[in-house]
Formats: sequence, structure tokens, C-alpha cells
Amino acid sequence: MRIMIALLALAGLAACETTEGFGRDVSNLGDEITEEAQEAQ
Repeated sequence: MRIMIALLALAGLAACETTEGFGRDVSNLGDEITEEAQEAQ
């Protein structure tokens, strides 16, 4: 699952063209990490 998240993050970062887009990508990645951490508990 971590590999899939990493690949999605890389794809998102590669696709983002603006600072605002980068912020959304980082926020989405943070949300995914939070969900994975909650599932692991």
C-alpha cells in the first residue's frame, strides 16, 4: 500500500504546475498518510 501511495504522490507532484497545485498535492498526501496510520492502529 505504501508503494501505491508513493507512486500516486509522485504522479501528483509531476502533474502539478503551480505552487497552489503543489499545496493541494501535499495536503492530499497528508490525508492519505493519516488514513493509513489510523487503519494501522
